[in-house]
Amino acid sequence: MAVPPVPTPAGRPGPAPGVARRILAPLALAQFICSFAGSNMNVMITDISEDLDTTVQGVQIAITVFLLVMAALMIPGGKLTDRYGRKRCLVAGLVVYGAGALLSAAAPGLGVLILGNSVLEGVGTALLIPPVYILTTLLFTEVTSRARAFGAIMAAGGIGAAAGPLIGGLITSALSWRAAFVFQALVVTLIIVLSRRVEDPLPADPTRDFDTGGAVLSAAGLLLLVTGILATDDNGWLAVGLLLLGALVLAWFFRRSQVMERTGREPLLSLALFHNRTSNLGLVTQHLQWMLLMGVSFVVAAYLQVVRDYDAVRTGLIFTAATLGLLASSLGAERLAARREQRTLVMAGFAVTVVGIAVLVVLSHGASSAWAYTPGLLLIGLGLGVMLTPSVNIVQSSFGEEQQGEISGLSRSVSNLGSSVGTAVAGTILVADPAFGAYAAAMIVLGVIGLGGLGAAALLPRRAVPAARTER
Repeated sequence: MAVPPVPTPAGRPGPAPGVARRILAPLALAQFICSFAGSNMNVMITDISEDLDTTVQGVQIAITVFLLVMAALMIPGGKLTDRYGRKRCLVAGLVVYGAGALLSAAAPGLGVLILGNSVLEGVGTALLIPPVYILTTLLFTEVTSRARAFGAIMAAGGIGAAAGPLIGGLITSALSWRAAFVFQALVVTLIIVLSRRVEDPLPADPTRDFDTGGAVLSAAGLLLLVTGILATDDNGWLAVGLLLLGALVLAWFFRRSQVMERTGREPLLSLALFHNRTSNLGLVTQHLQWMLLMGVSFVVAAYLQVVRDYDAVRTGLIFTAATLGLLASSLGAERLAARREQRTLVMAGFAVTVVGIAVLVVLSHGASSAWAYTPGLLLIGLGLGVMLTPSVNIVQSSFGEEQQGEISGLSRSVSNLGSSVGTAVAGTILVADPAFGAYAAAMIVLGVIGLGGLGAAALLPRRAVPAARTER
């Protein structure tokens, strides 16, 4: 028999400790498998390109499109939770994701791999990830318990991204790269079973309007922007054209949303969300954090396999340092939140990550031993783990229950756009091959991005407003 819920300051009871663990297990696993999917292919680049008779750039496109589809559809995915219910969207997303993983495992060529991995898994992720963050915010109403819950979820996500190369490498070497997709399908099946214990605290509203036109415009604008970044590899003028067109489409989307709000209609994304300065800065830090995480993962994995000729397992083992650092700092999120302001944690995270990038570049230059990568990757993992949770908590806690669907979709879209842009920027620099070294140049650019994140974090207020106190 379940332990009765414990009353919380927000006015609605939160889950008791045992119940909380059962709720968190499927939510954290869902974040883990989606982050894993975004990084595990980095160590399978050579195997996939040889097996499917394609190029490294072709596999990079598959990885980037997966991240891009997530980013483009995350806002509509968050909005759909209000209409159809958070748990229903979670399960639907898991089913679509699992189907994509199985199709990828059987892919005879790059086109089918992109359909399964990049499209179906991307769509599934866009459906299932917003409910993870909405349900966490709604079910864990007390500030400390929410920090603990987000800490567990972000730790799972960070571990999925950081350990993806190791797990993917082990599976690829022992079996094949196709087995890594079967592994994803098995984990998704487990999540579906565990999610039966999750209850949706708010009823669905089938009468809620859905802005289809806004969904098309927002997705098209984001697709054009990242495609423009990818196009810089081959055609500068095409890249400029795509970037300008993407900016115009997004401007049209925001203008349309503004008109809809003025006439009393409900747009896909309320522009009132951007009136909260704290949330805006938190979104910027989230975007840059995932740029760093996925950018570093792609650059280091590509360097080890293409230049150093490491196999998938050896490449994955080197990433263990980043995984351990990220795990240690993420799991300490609750204690850190109790002792330090969230602004301080985000600033410290960016500072440690930038130092880690510098150490990685210096120690790995000309080094023959794989151990030269460990200190830098460990610091990068520690830095990212310190700041991922507080950034999410800052954004989610800036709004009340009625806006959780929108802000969760926006938050995840911004983060996943960071992942896709980070991979695209890193890949573009590698293809360009600057005179002083493509890999060093890519890491230096990522370090500059980290400094930009430090500057944004410094502008955060010293104390964020918890959701229970947010004005409705």
